[in-house]
Amino acid sequence: MSGAGLTETVLRVGLVGPLPPPFGGMANQTLQLSDLLAHAGVQVRQVQVNAPYRPLWVGRVPVLRALFRLIPYLVTLWRVAGHSDVMHIMANSGWSWHLYAAPAVWIARFRAVPAVVNYRGGEAEAFLTRSSRLIRCTMDRVAILAVPSGFLRDVFAHFGMGADVVPNIINVSRFRNNDATEDAMRMPRRRLLVARNLEKIYDNETAIRAFAKVRACYPEATLTIAGSGPEGKTLRQLADDLGLASSVVFGGRLKPSTMAELYRNVDIAINPSLVDNMPNSVLEALASGVPVVTTNVGGVPYMVRDGQTALLVPPRSPEAMAEAIIRLIEDSELSKRLIENGLQEVRNYTWASVWPLWADVYQRAIAQPQRLTKRVR
Repeated sequence: MSGAGLTETVLRVGLVGPLPPPFGGMANQTLQLSDLLAHAGVQVRQVQVNAPYRPLWVGRVPVLRALFRLIPYLVTLWRVAGHSDVMHIMANSGWSWHLYAAPAVWIARFRAVPAVVNYRGGEAEAFLTRSSRLIRCTMDRVAILAVPSGFLRDVFAHFGMGADVVPNIINVSRFRNNDATEDAMRMPRRRLLVARNLEKIYDNETAIRAFAKVRACYPEATLTIAGSGPEGKTLRQLADDLGLASSVVFGGRLKPSTMAELYRNVDIAINPSLVDNMPNSVLEALASGVPVVTTNVGGVPYMVRDGQTALLVPPRSPEAMAEAIIRLIEDSELSKRLIENGLQEVRNYTWASVWPLWADVYQRAIAQPQRLTKRVR
């Protein structure tokens, strides 16, 4: 059945996940999916896992804040599940799974509503290794497991769980650059961007060290880091120690509209992460006509091809990253090829391509509400 056919009787979806603020990967995807489903004629009821604390002072008290958020969350889950045809649960690794995703699955089960788990954590393999038995107990109550990449599908298959691949969605009306191909042929291309949070797993340190090597060759080069996190102070100190304070801008975490404008004003996007699934920042760069240098980790090689849609480098290698960046600075034909291929590739992540996949997932989940997650032999 097509997406249009599925909504003839007004499909009701309970959407469980984080919402901005702060603006970030899963929160942005949840908000975007909610809006797109609504425009497709789906009745969406949201259950926010990161709702503001009430009263605000509760957020400063560790144990108390968990209770003040969890109890209203469970009550809302119960109510929304009772008015939904299917529960769409955005899931991640660690405590996020145990506190929010797993309870949503069990409440859906108690309310006899099929649950679709949309798992998107790049650290899934380590998490499943530690807690596979406990996770399996919950996953056996799930109608369909959906993941955004072939990488995560293969990870879950290793633990005996089958998954449907439904990619992330990129808003090509927001992330765009109509002059990208022409811009690729101009010189210089020396404005660099990292759009990852300031956390150890995203290894912004390597990006800064690589930039130091690039700037030794091209003193006018600049680097903008758009993100926030616990490593901010350390990274600023590193930039200062390397003599880069005047050429590295820490922009903080930005709204999607501001990020879209930023992409249109940079030349090369860098993804230095150590762990990844399907980084939205890479998709946003491709859609914006910005060539990408990225580490070859996790699900990244499932979404881009080295030398065709991006340049792939090993993690924790400032030398290899700097060499790839300099290639793009010096080779306009290479930049043009990556841009053109990236713009073509990103069409697979538009709503027009992804909505039929979600419509099919919902249809199958509703048709077999008691179906367990398929096992891989």
